[in-house]
Amino acid sequence: MGTQQILLIVLSVIIVGAAIAVGIQMFNAQSYSANKAAIAAEAQSYASQIVQYYKTPESQGGAGGDLTSVTPDKIGSFIGWGGAENTDGDSGRYKISDVTATEVEITGIGTEVKNGYSPKIVTTISFPEGIITAVPSDDGGTTGF
Repeated sequence: MGTQQILLIVLSVIIVGAAIAVGIQMFNAQSYSANKAAIAAEAQSYASQIVQYYKTPESQGGAGGDLTSVTPDKIGSFIGWGGAENTDGDSGRYKISDVTATEVEITGIGTEVKNGYSPKIVTTISFPEGIITAVPSDDGGTTGF
């Protein structure tokens, strides 16, 4: 009878341990997905501010509908990044990675890590229409930019 009780206790410990491991895994997956959604939302907000910068007249500190002489730090200054081309947001790091006469690209890398990678969102704003597109991926790495 004592052997049966010890066997039941060992079996119970194994089942509880497996349940805890599965719960931790589910929590981490949810946290990663939530971080990806959060950086996508923040990047969308920054993209909207960049469209506003594009449409604002030069006399009021905007681009005046022309991005040919605009640099990432000018855009960063307008959208509140303190004149820098990158910033730390609530959910990750963001960088104005490319500025051309017709497009601005923002790259956001999240803070959560899964399998050695962080969520990454590349948001592109096409001008003069102001069309915003976002491409999510999981190849942000853990080192950022």
